[in-house]
Amino acid sequence: MVVFVCYNFLMSKIRKLYYFDKKNMREMISFLNNRDKYINRIMFNPLIPLHHLLPLRFKFLPESYVMKDKKEIKGLITVAPSRSPMRQMEIQRLFFEENGYDIAGELIQYVVSKYKAMGAASFIVKVDDYLPELLKLFVSRCGFSQISYEKLWKINNVEEDFNKRIFRTFRNSDSPTVAALFNESLLPHFRPLLSRDAKEFKEIPFKGLSYFNEYKYVIEDKKSKNIICYISIQTADNENYIVDIVQSSWVEINLNSVINFANAQIKKRQKNFNLYIKTKKYTRLGEIYEQEFLQNKFECVQNQIVLTNSSARIIKDTARSGRFIVLNQFCGNTPFCKDL
Repeated sequence: MVVFVCYNFLMSKIRKLYYFDKKNMREMISFLNNRDKYINRIMFNPLIPLHHLLPLRFKFLPESYVMKDKKEIKGLITVAPSRSPMRQMEIQRLFFEENGYDIAGELIQYVVSKYKAMGAASFIVKVDDYLPELLKLFVSRCGFSQISYEKLWKINNVEEDFNKRIFRTFRNSDSPTVAALFNESLLPHFRPLLSRDAKEFKEIPFKGLSYFNEYKYVIEDKKSKNIICYISIQTADNENYIVDIVQSSWVEINLNSVINFANAQIKKRQKNFNLYIKTKKYTRLGEIYEQEFLQNKFECVQNQIVLTNSSARIIKDTARSGRFIVLNQFCGNTPFCKDL
């Protein structure tokens, strides 16, 4: 389906991203540190043409759309599906010309309409707090609601002290337990919006074609053999690694030991890298993690506002706590990309 919109009195259209757009995309996102990796791994995956034909329940890769005016690309949006039975979609990337919020709005509304018609129940997006105009666009024009925050902390001075016997590699059979652990970790009023299914934790088919690498581990209680912590380590560029922890709120975990273990696992694969850890304010232990990281003098390098467009609603109010605009692009030690 092709939708025509009017911009600067010229006819523009939104369509799928094709391989012959590669040259234009190189020029458009030339300021990104990981431009070539992003283009080759995310935008021009060889399975994408066939992937677009799949029903929503079978999709597992991101799909991108562009707004093009004659021969010039004005903006791009990338949407990725979850494997949840709730069929939630995530807007992962959004590029558009500076001050071109009309372009961004058209792209957002296009994918929301398209995928909801295919059966998507909700959309989620994370907007950096230094982009207030983009946040306003999502809320006032595109019908999204602000629900919470996620922060990214840079880890320095990692030690080698941890007990490797309490850690083991995640197995697909652990998925139901980890999903239950994740849902229990959420604050109750966020569960209708953010709960996850066991399928979302299983290894995806064709894992090598994914746009990121992920290494997953668990911690088991020695006596009961119950899983009390799930550890995910993700990277999109083999340079910046993000640790995400899901832990039982009823059992105390040594966070330093988890960080040290994650650092050791990355060292096996990569000699030089940056290590970060994520905190989520919508979880029971989110604020406790933040306090501990502040005490350890970790640097908060990114603060993202979590938005959703869903038929579900929060039960109660949450506590207050170059040339292109870029959504959700984290580069190196700062949330700002070079030349912006």
